[in-house]
Amino acid sequence: QVQLVESGGGLVQPGGSLRLSCAASGSISSINDMGWYRQAPGKQRELVATITRGGNTNYADSVKGRFTISRYNAKNTAYLQMNSLTTEDTAVYYCRESVQRYGSIGYILYWGQGNQVTVYS
Repeated sequence: QVQLVESGGGLVQPGGSLRLSCAASGSISSINDMGWYRQAPGKQRELVATITRGGNTNYADSVKGRFTISRYNAKNTAYLQMNSLTTEDTAVYYCRESVQRYGSIGYILYWGQGNQVTVYS
């Protein structure tokens, strides 16, 4: 069993910052890609940022220069530092990790429970 637990969301004013965390626990042998996605009301879930095990990152154009994804492999944790937030960033943020369980060969995608980020003016 693998579980992803997110933390760090909340309310913030435009221009503010928040840091999200996503900790994976359970029978984990290895984690490949980690990523953050978000879904605003009435919209489809969209990619925010991803990071490979080696640290290569990819960002949506809308967050480049403002958001930073990172990971701490020893703790199976992904982070998303969000700066210069705007009302357009309001959404539920989900982490997703590609996990290899002990005794398994392939990787399975797991999702976090979602974390509300609200930027209000």
